[in-house]
Amino acid sequence: MNHDTSPPPTSESQLNRRTFLKTSSAAVLATPLLGGLTIERAAFAASSDTLKIALVGCGGRGTGAANQALTAPGSTKLVAMADVRPEQLEKSLSTLKEKKPDRIDVPADHQFTDFDGYQKAIALADVVILATSPGFRPIHFEEAVRQGKHVFMEKPVATDAPGIRRVLAAAAEAKKKNLKVGVGLQRRHKANYVELVKRIQDGALGDLQVLRCYWNGGSRDGVERLPNEKEMHYQIRNWYYFTWLSGDHIVEQHVHNIDVCNWVKGAHPVRAQGSKFSTITSSNSNTPTAPECSANAARSLAARPTSPSMCWARRAKLISITIATSSASKAPIRGAIPGNKR
Repeated sequence: MNHDTSPPPTSESQLNRRTFLKTSSAAVLATPLLGGLTIERAAFAASSDTLKIALVGCGGRGTGAANQALTAPGSTKLVAMADVRPEQLEKSLSTLKEKKPDRIDVPADHQFTDFDGYQKAIALADVVILATSPGFRPIHFEEAVRQGKHVFMEKPVATDAPGIRRVLAAAAEAKKKNLKVGVGLQRRHKANYVELVKRIQDGALGDLQVLRCYWNGGSRDGVERLPNEKEMHYQIRNWYYFTWLSGDHIVEQHVHNIDVCNWVKGAHPVRAQGSKFSTITSSNSNTPTAPECSANAARSLAARPTSPSMCWARRAKLISITIATSSASKAPIRGAIPGNKR
């Protein structure tokens, strides 16, 4: 994907919706739109220069991305929101109204809490922020492209190989439609990372033989099941500990570091090997043992059961990768990428 290098407008009056998207590294969501597609036609058919934004997924990251979008220069307005958790949508809307009261126009009939609400929210906007748990990302991205909308979506873009293939197919369609698409791998746009990678690629370290990256951190707490809570609501609320929704820690969080390795090499892994081990840590002597924990604890990287006593499974994973190289390279880079489940 190419980056748009158009110069910024020289005055506020010049920043209409067309130039807004062409100078998106400063404007849209505080992140360059990685689609990098030059807009050769008017970006929108409407006469207004106000850029309408829809937020799909109203958690902390989605709320933060929307706030960044509304902080951009020019006229932007949040016009629609979608989240299957009504309480989360209300919390996000309240937060955004406090931060950007003059840029929020989301009446009750533009607040969608059903599972197909994303379709309705997307239809009302020019640019869509996709920030639900990533298990839903492929279908949301497909719909946004189908409707001809520009997209910023958080990483990761999917949680499994079929989802990735759907995203790649939708990205190809987005290129045909001349749509801008950005993904939240922000390290590619940090000045220190950009300079470091440039120096490495220019040979400052010689021929790289091993790339190794880590993500070390503490545990992320799960959530207790609420009384009479339906299973789907619970899993979405506790999405980090369900692999179909998060992809696990390596996919959901460690993707940042693995992406830097791919960036340095200019290639992607061609195969992976993994090993794992599990331990149970108890908060008190009455904590259940592994068989007594929820079924999800046995198969997820970490989980908390529904009983008052807490237990959680923790696994450390070690993934060895071989990164593809061009035919001109002497040898592929081999690297071990450990990732500790938090």
